[in-house]
Formats: sequence, structure tokens, C-alpha cells
Amino acid sequence: MAKVADTVGRQMFFLNKRLAAVLFFAGLISLGQAATAELSRNVQYRGGLQNARIQFEQEKTGRVAFIGGSITQMNGYRPMVSEWLQQRFPDTKFEFINAGIASTCSHTGAFRLDDHVLSRGRIDLLFAEFAVNDDQDARHTRRGCIIGMEGIIRQVKNKQPLCDIVVTHFVNPAMLKQIQGGKTPLSIEAHEDVLKHYRVSSLYLAREVADRIQAGSLTWAKFGGTHPKPAGNAVARELIAALLGHAWASPLPENAGKGAQLLPIKPIDPASFFNGRFLSPGLAKRSDGWKWHVPDWKNIPGSFRSTFAGMKLLCTDLPGSEVTIEFEGHAIGAYVLAGPDAGVLEISIDGDDYKRVNLYHQYSRGLHYPRTVMFATDLKPGKHTAQIRVALPKRSTTGNRTARILQFTVN
Repeated sequence: MAKVADTVGRQMFFLNKRLAAVLFFAGLISLGQAATAELSRNVQYRGGLQNARIQFEQEKTGRVAFIGGSITQMNGYRPMVSEWLQQRFPDTKFEFINAGIASTCSHTGAFRLDDHVLSRGRIDLLFAEFAVNDDQDARHTRRGCIIGMEGIIRQVKNKQPLCDIVVTHFVNPAMLKQIQGGKTPLSIEAHEDVLKHYRVSSLYLAREVADRIQAGSLTWAKFGGTHPKPAGNAVARELIAALLGHAWASPLPENAGKGAQLLPIKPIDPASFFNGRFLSPGLAKRSDGWKWHVPDWKNIPGSFRSTFAGMKLLCTDLPGSEVTIEFEGHAIGAYVLAGPDAGVLEISIDGDDYKRVNLYHQYSRGLHYPRTVMFATDLKPGKHTAQIRVALPKRSTTGNRTARILQFTVN
């Protein structure tokens, strides 16, 4: 199915030639508006965004999703933007989806996108933010940032080509310092390469904050830090409102119809997670040392987030005990909760030598931290078998030896 979806994705997806002509004419109007209206340099309008507007204005219904980390999950910019949309379209019945999960990066986003967003039905408008978590949590390389963000964008455009997308680049202290020094943070630069490739509009909120601080109209304290205060989230809402207001400035033609943008035939990186998906641990063959159950979190040291309450995890604390999972694709990993007792996994794929992957994260010391770890990303496409076990710690009696797997991640 993935091959079929990607093949279809290479076509223009216009509903018919008549609608294509209408959209082209509407695009000329939009371009004319862009020539006369000046946007902030931190608002990057790359066309489109008319499908959501057509749905909201003509059909009077809308499904809007937000995906990201804690900045999305918290009571921050997301409800502010939702309120703005409801005020802009007072007669429209909206459904808003909060698909934010604290600490998660764009890799996790690509793998959970279908389960947490696209499976909910037609998505008219998707907001995403992963610049901060790709930077401070995952600490991805440039390639890591690209394969995650491209995994999200291309997957949306393959599976729901009429969905409009907006990406906002938030900021942490280290990223702000780079911008103030004339540099672009790696995660933002990599994400922007993806967004330019797919003509997706974006908001450079991080630089907007730097600009306002330099102008004396904002302070980092007033903005609120990595997890913005209301004043900081209001800046994000302001930029998004400017973008959408600009895109929707001209009246819609009476016969305007939806249409999809041309999808680039080639991805930036063929290994990007645009076929990313979860694979249930319940499908794995496990030895007696593994259990697929709901852990007794009250009796396990470390903080636990209610987001994962009641969920089954594939767990072991017995070094050497193996679990086997069969999958099809060219990449395999795991979405885990890595707490104070998180150990090291050893993975053998198709009988090759075992490779070690450390589950423990810098934030695992006091928290069962959600993260995606990849075992392999450049396998030959096809069917594979992975054997997984926990390594014996160097301190055999007291060392970390636990694994708790929420989902296997396959691309």
C-alpha cells in the first residue's frame, strides 16, 4: 500500500482539469495580494492553505490537528490558535485534536502520525512544532532532523493530499543565543529545507523573539522561556494569524474547489520516515523473561506521566532474555519509556552481529522518559526479523537492566 500511496503522490492530485484551472486563477489572486501586502520576515508563506479555508467557509465544518511536544500538549499556543479560528469562522463546527506529547521529537511524530492524527478522519489543517525537541531532547544531527520532519510532511501529503500544513519553530535559550549571534539553529535550518522542498508555510517564531528582544519590545522572561507564558504564546498566535489572514485575504471564487499541490517525485532523503508506523509489541514472540502488560507504576521508582496511564508495554528486567519481531520495511526501532532503571538493548537483525542501543536518556534520572530509539534505518527494503535482548550491565547486581517498549517503530 505504501508503494501505491507514494506512486499516487507523484501525481498532481487535482480533482479535475476544471478545478485545476479555478485553483490556478485563485493562486494568481493570492500572488497579487502577496505582492502588495508586506509580511514579517519571520512569516514564510509558500502558497496553498486554501483547502482548509474552503472547508471552513463552504462546508461549515473543520478538523484541525496539532502535533508536537510539550509546547503543543500544554495549554499554550494551541488553544489560542483554536480560538482564533473559531472567531474567524463563527458558523463553523470545529473539532480540534491535541496530538502533543511532551518530550517527543519529529521521529516519534512521524511514527505516531497515523495513529494519533490521520486515522481520526479527514484533517483539514495540521499545525506542527518539533524544532525545540529535535534540538534539546533528541539532539538530532542534521540528517536526523530531516528524516523526521520529512517523514511527517511527505506522509501527510501522501495519505491526505488535501490537508494544509503550518509549521512553527519555537525556541529555547541555546537556540536564541545562536540566533542572536547571527546563526540559524540546526533543527530549524534542517526543517526549513524540508518545508521549502514541499512548499509548506512556516513561522520563524524563534527569530521573531530575538528581533523583539533586540527592539526592546519583549524580554525572554516575559516570553516565558522554552515553555512560553501566555504573552509568549500570544506572539505565536499573532504570527499564525498574520500568515492565515494573508493567505485568506481575497474572497473565494464562488466555484472554488479543493486541490492538492504537486508532490516532489523524490524525497530529500529516501530514508525519511514517510512510511513510518507503529508495530504492536503484542505481535512479538517473547521468551518468559518478557511481559506485555500494564506496569505497576506506583511501585516503580521515577516520575510517571499520566499520558501513558493504562497502556500495555513490553517489559523485561532479565538480561539475555530475547524477544523476536518480524517486520517489513527498511528501518526498525522502538518507542520506549526510559526511566532511572533503563538499560542497554542488544539487537540482531536477520542473524547479523548484535548492535547495542542505550535506552537511558539524560532526562531518565528521575522520569520515565518517552523517546524513540532506532536500531537500523538503512536496511534493504523487504521482510526482516529482529532479535532483541537486554544487555548484562557491567555491575551485574545493581546496574540498569530494564526495557519498557510502548511500540515498535517501522519504516
